[in-house]
Amino acid sequence: MELKNRNCILLVCIPIIIFVARIPSLHANYAKFDEIVEKRAESSLVAALQAYKPDPVAVTSEFTKEVEESIKGVKNGGRRELAEGQCLSTNPIDSCWRCDPKWAANRKKLADCAKGFGHGTTGGKDGKFYIVTDPSDDNVVDPKPGTLRHAVIQEEPLWIIFRNSMTIKLSQELIFNSNKTIDGRGKEVRVAYGAGFTIQFVQNVIIHGIRIHDIKPASGGMIRDSLDHLGIRTTSDGDAISMFGSSNIWIDHVSLARCSDGLIDAIMASTAITISNCKFNHHNDVMLLGGSDGYGEDSIMQVTVAFNRFGRGCVQRMPRCRYGFAHIVNNDYSQWKKYAIGGSAQPTIVSQGNRFKASDDINLKEVTHRDYSEESEWKNWQWTSEGDLFLNGAFFVPSGSPLKQTPFSKNTTLEYKPGSFVGTLTRYAGALSCSIKQAC
Repeated sequence: MELKNRNCILLVCIPIIIFVARIPSLHANYAKFDEIVEKRAESSLVAALQAYKPDPVAVTSEFTKEVEESIKGVKNGGRRELAEGQCLSTNPIDSCWRCDPKWAANRKKLADCAKGFGHGTTGGKDGKFYIVTDPSDDNVVDPKPGTLRHAVIQEEPLWIIFRNSMTIKLSQELIFNSNKTIDGRGKEVRVAYGAGFTIQFVQNVIIHGIRIHDIKPASGGMIRDSLDHLGIRTTSDGDAISMFGSSNIWIDHVSLARCSDGLIDAIMASTAITISNCKFNHHNDVMLLGGSDGYGEDSIMQVTVAFNRFGRGCVQRMPRCRYGFAHIVNNDYSQWKKYAIGGSAQPTIVSQGNRFKASDDINLKEVTHRDYSEESEWKNWQWTSEGDLFLNGAFFVPSGSPLKQTPFSKNTTLEYKPGSFVGTLTRYAGALSCSIKQAC
């Protein structure tokens, strides 16, 4: 669907009837799109529209003040001098919880810390703790109690933690129910060498403190996705984390590498997402926000990408956007092999306070990349760069008129610090090594 007046779509004129009409045609990797899944898709659309920010307000200075507090004591070109036992937080998301030496007793404090468009995501805060004791994944139809699969399909909110360090090899994609937190702090938890995570037609999920790598496609078949539903799934793509028609998702302090398809994908009108403090390495198609130029309903997609490190071996799509609004703030980009930030289908991209270091290859200096359009078209897309730091010849090609309105509110804004602070702000990106009774 080609959008003729994008401002109308972005701000006030999202026609719900169009979304509802499209839902039954989106089989979403289900071989049979049955009545339960259809109802789930419809309710997820309602939740996504409620999470979408239709009334833009001026960006506030609140987050800038929080960042300034986080970087007090910066010395020697951005490194922070830390005394033994001192809190190691270096950005405002981490400052919300990492300074507490009793974090293990106060795990759910994390649920108050999401910022950006994923603000308000609480995961399993209102539920019980579920302790994963068994790394196996032998039965996807009737999952064994104590396994991660058994935890994520439960109907009630759950805060999922792990008794021991473990590597979980998923035999099929792990399909989430709503209101779940996966919290790997205090253990080394890896999801690797099998299938990945699918967050589909659900709301309110936090994934924190784990490592996901070497994910492979899985054959599909009959898979339980909730206590009351089994569905026949087609082959999964091999994404680490795939979001489909979901809202209020926060992915924080996750290390990701070497998957068969994407590391993080958000498609089909997913929105209210924050991806923060993550580390991405050794991958081609890193992050996809919007899966098809023909799916204009992704105009409601709003994603914050903040305090991440896109490091060794990353090729492209950090992110690659369609439609929607991406706020890319205070991330570290190092020597991409094709491009860093790209898109098609007129997305709005706001790049603020990032650090872009290009490789020595003279052909790989440009940060940005536009697909499937001539300059006469993309010159009107709103892609802006403010406060970014460009090293080794890196450059950003802006386009469009300056943004007069944004979908930021007091809670969703992530105001930036200049790119020179990025080394400090992203210093502890990726899964952390946390010890009980010590600040993490």
